[in-house]
This record gives sequence, structure tokens and C-alpha cells, in this order.
Amino acid sequence: MITNETTTLLKTPLYANHVSLGAKMAPFGGWLMPIQYEGILIEHAHTRSAVTVFDICHMGEFFLEGDPVLCGFDRVITQNIVTMPIGSCRYGFMLNEKAGIIDDLIVYRLKEKSWMLVVNAATIAGDEVNIRKNLKGEYSFENASQRIGKLDIQGPKSQEILKNIFGPGIEKLRYYTFSDFTFDQERCIISRTGYTGELGYEVYISSKNVAKLWESLLKDRRIKPAGLGCRDTLRLEMSYPLYGQDIDINHTPLQAGLDKFVDYSKDFIGKDAILKEKTGGLNEYLICFQADSRRSPRHGFGIFFGDKRVGTVTSGSFSPSLAVGIGVGYVTGNFEIGSELAVKEGSIEIPVKVVKKPFVKKTSL
Repeated sequence: MITNETTTLLKTPLYANHVSLGAKMAPFGGWLMPIQYEGILIEHAHTRSAVTVFDICHMGEFFLEGDPVLCGFDRVITQNIVTMPIGSCRYGFMLNEKAGIIDDLIVYRLKEKSWMLVVNAATIAGDEVNIRKNLKGEYSFENASQRIGKLDIQGPKSQEILKNIFGPGIEKLRYYTFSDFTFDQERCIISRTGYTGELGYEVYISSKNVAKLWESLLKDRRIKPAGLGCRDTLRLEMSYPLYGQDIDINHTPLQAGLDKFVDYSKDFIGKDAILKEKTGGLNEYLICFQADSRRSPRHGFGIFFGDKRVGTVTSGSFSPSLAVGIGVGYVTGNFEIGSELAVKEGSIEIPVKVVKKPFVKKTSL
């Protein structure tokens, strides 16, 4: 049983590249991450209409080998990973016994008994502890987060850009599938996935080569660098959740409206709790709402029905695509599509209406 495979390699920082491009930086879990380059609105529009590249090297990557059922891995994930075809990936959750969300993640099936997990940066250490404590028997596990770099290429023209670098095999990738490609004589993984709602790809490459790939991409004038600022507005327009805000250990997939990523036909940690919640009803749940003006709801604002506070905004922003304020938040009570509410903070009051997700319906995805 191998349980202590770790790496001491450090990821290649792209700070020099970002600074030379004039990026505005902010700390993120010990890293300086780019918030914006030309500006959030410009980068947002370029992603929706053309193609941008995001530095997402802070994300975590784990590799696991073993029989998923016998080693206990299948029980850690809410999705049915046993039925996954090789070359496919699935979005799901790790839950605690109360069905609280420890993390949301994507599982990649590399071979019959070989897997890659992509997890959030802030939860890397906790995720590793949670997985290791639930594994048993024969398996190998590696936290490869320090030796793997990650770039996201997103937008309607992303396929054209990557085809010039990696070859025509990019066109064969279907949504939520991946394959091996070569860059600078090095094997890398490219998946047709992303966090923007546009046609896009995520490239996993060694930390020693990620800066070279970044530079190679930006030689093409059609592609622009984009920061975490527009990544947040893009994902919110698609109603994609952000861990630590919209989903967390105090909320369940059912409350977040995401239980389609839970396979109730299999056993998983937290199943009893979520089934009990499903039967007993929700004490709070996540809604999407839209303002009729450009005023932007913000994280932490109260959600009101008349004079009564019924919830809290978890994510809110100005939507560059719709030119209005949008947001999501947890509420108690029965508020169907079309219900009129208000978000408030101090003297700020923004009338909003409950809407169906996603906010932006037509994309290149």
C-alpha cells in the first residue's frame, strides 16, 4: 500500500509575465494572482466574443490509482465514477457525514484504475486529509498540486487557437472529455471544460513548462490574458457556484440546487443525511435574482421580502452581458420564479426578481 507519494517541486510562478503585461495582482492562498489586465469589462467581453487565457495554476491536482470500490475512493465522491468511460470527466462533490460540501471537484478517468482529481486551491490540504482517511487496501495517492500547472483557454475561438499549437486532435474532444497532447516534447492533458460557459479547454502541464505555454499562447494576437475578476463575472452569469461563497461545508448539494451531481443509486459519505433532508424538506435554498438596473448586489447583502429579512447574498455583481445587477443567495420561505424581493445593505436597496438559471442563456458552449 503506497500512501505517502508527495512532491517537493514548486510551481513556476507566472508573476513576471503578469507584471510585464500590467496585471493588477492580489494575494490568493499565498500566491499573487492576477485580478485584471486591461480591465474586467474588456476581458469579460473578449471571452464571450473571442478567446482569453486564464492562469489557474493555484488549483490542486491529485492522482489516485486503485480499484475505486475496494479502496474506498468511490464512496468519497457523490458521482458514480465506476461507470465513467476512460477519457471522460465528471463534476461532483466530497461531503461530510452531514452532507455538508467539503469541496466541489472534477474527476478525470485516466485509465481503468487511474484517476486525476482537480480541487479548489483553498481546500487542497483539507481535501487530501479527507481522501486519505477514507482510503483503504491497495492504492497509490499523490498530491501533485506543486508540480502541475494549469491554464484555461476560453471563448468561441479557443479551438482555433489550440489547434495551431496542439494539432487537429483538439476538434475531437467532446464536452467533459479529455485526451493527451504534446507541447515542447512533453505530455500534457487537455480537457474540454471550463468555468465561463463558453467553448473552452483546460490544459494541465508541468510547472516547469507552464510559463512557456503561456508565452506561446500570447504570441497569437487573437488571444488576450484574463484575470480572476472577469472569471467571477463570467461564472456568475452562468450560475456556476464558487466554493466558500455559494457552496460550503454548512450547505448541502440539495440546498444549492446541485443534487443532479449526486448519484443516489450508489453509496457515498453523507447519503443518509441528504436523503433525510430530501424527505423532510429544505430549511433554506439557493435562488438566482436579477435587478432591473445596473446596481450590483454584493456578497453579504441581506435579501428581503417586504420588511422581513429572508436570506443573504452569497455572490453578486454587475453583469457585463446583461448590463444589470445579478446575484445568488440562500433564502428561507417559498419564492418561485418571478417573485419580487430586495437586497439591502445600509442605505442601499436594490429591487430584484427571482429568475431561472443561468442568467445568460446563449453561449458558444
